Parts: sequence; structure tokens; C-alpha cells
Amino acid sequence: MSLPSTDDVIGYFKSLSNWGRWGDDDRLGTLNLITAEKRRAAAALIRTGEIVSLSRNIDPNGPQDPLGAGLGQAMRFMGIGEVSSHIGKGASRFDAVTESVFISAHGSNTHLDGLAHYNWEGQNYNGFSVDEHVNSIRGSTKLSIHDAGDGIVTRGVLLDIAALKGVPWLAPGTPILPEDLAAAEERQGVTVGSGDVLLVHTGHVARTLSEGVDPEHRQPGLHAACLPFLRERDVAALGGDCIHDVQPSGFETFELFRPIHLVGLVALGLWLIDVMELTELAATCAAEQRWEFFFAMLPWRMMGVTSSATNPIALF
Repeated sequence: MSLPSTDDVIGYFKSLSNWGRWGDDDRLGTLNLITAEKRRAAAALIRTGEIVSLSRNIDPNGPQDPLGAGLGQAMRFMGIGEVSSHIGKGASRFDAVTESVFISAHGSNTHLDGLAHYNWEGQNYNGFSVDEHVNSIRGSTKLSIHDAGDGIVTRGVLLDIAALKGVPWLAPGTPILPEDLAAAEERQGVTVGSGDVLLVHTGHVARTLSEGVDPEHRQPGLHAACLPFLRERDVAALGGDCIHDVQPSGFETFELFRPIHLVGLVALGLWLIDVMELTELAATCAAEQRWEFFFAMLPWRMMGVTSSATNPIALF
């Protein structure tokens, strides 16, 4: 297929838009596609009870930016002796520890991107004005992570692009095209459908932890040509072991530095799960010879923020 031009991708803001689809004041975007019936069908996929975490460890003592995302994972400030600090050391036979933890919202930890994360021409998803609803004091008053407070519970589908190519991981900068997604579906005997969480395995996390950050900060990921696929299939959320967008994106204009993020969040209202750990999931799916499973993720109910650290799970 021919790849979309810059004008084509910018045109996706209108041609692929979900603005107004679920009402002018909608805050959920593609999460509207996860119905009660969809959740019941997902629950029927549980057979063995085996569970796989899809999150990286948040380790303040580990490497703070192992994936080159530009932000550290976490900082921890430990308060030792909570009781003795009030009544005196040795005055009680028990004591306690408290801590404060700072987590980079959009760093190398596994996290959910909310719909206020990106904007285009001053507007977020569904036409909400950034000038009117976002500031550094109140945060995002119209769109925030707490809108997903009921959780994302549905059918998960893994498309293993690394396995499709016969490699443990894709080389940095490898674009994933719509025909790759379709070929993975055919190879695995699974079809991505409405209300699904689509997970794309590139092997990027495993490669980076094994070989280090690419010096040019290249990453494999979806090419902007995949955006119509995501809209046509009515994907509820997109997750991957990278930042979704192939880097470099293939477009000269900086405005399309990350078109999957930009068009996905703003036009489609598509929630994104960045920097997942999918190595074990890919192995489990291959062993089970099934690439669909019960998916659940419960982001923190934080008001006014654009991201939440999270621990998604797959249940077989």
C-alpha cells in the first residue's frame, strides 16, 4: 500500500474523528465501546486462571530511564520511625515507616495516557478547549485520568509482530504497517474487534534492557498508516511495549513527530497504554496458542491529570 502523506495524516483529524459520536460532552472516547456485553464475553475467556502482569517494575533503585523516554521512573522519600518521632525513641515496642513517592507521569514506567495528554490547534478530544479547561493549578478540568475510574475491563488481543517477523524484537526504527497487523491476525487466527484492547508486541522493552538505549533514540512502532485500522476496528485502547509511534515517524514536519499519539488521543479519543512489559504475555500466548484473553486495568482515580501509572493484567 502507499503510505499516507503529511496532508493525509492531518486530514485524519476529520475523517477519523469520533467527536460528537457519544455526545458533545463525552469524556470517555473509545472506552464507550466497552459494553457490559463485551465484559461478559471477555470473562468467558477465563479458562485456566493463569495471570500475567503487563507492567514493568517501578524501581527507584533501578535505572531511572532505561528506555530513553526522557524522564525517570520514580523517586522515593522514606520516613523511618513514624511513631518514635512523636513519642520518643524506645517509648513504644512498635514503630512504622511511611514514604512519599514521586512518579514521572509519562516516563519509562508503564502508564495510561488520558485524553488531555495531547492537543491539536488548541483543542483536546471532542473539541474541549485547552485554554478553557487546562492550567497548571487546577489541572485538566474536562478530561483527566479519573474519567477511566471504572477501569478498563474487556477482551484483550495481542498481535505479536516480532514473532510474525521471526525475531525476538524489531530493530529500532522499524515501522509497523496495516498489512503487518492483518498478517499477524491471520497467522494467529484472531481478529481485533470493537471494544477490544489491542496490544502490540515489538520486543522493544526486552531489546532495550538487553542491549541498551538506541543512541539515536529510535523505536519500532506503528506507522501513521495504521490509524484508519484502529478507527475501523473500533479499538477501545491501544497498548504496546514502546510508545506506539515508530521513531522516527517518517514525516519531516515536527507536528507529526508522534501521529499515533496525536491523532489517536485527539481525534479518535483513543486511550493509550505506553511502555508495557509484553515478553511474558507473548510467551504465554504462544504456549496456549491463543492470543485473546480477559484484560483488566484499574488506573488511579486522580483528578485533573493526564496519566496514571498502572498494572494491567491478562487472565487466561
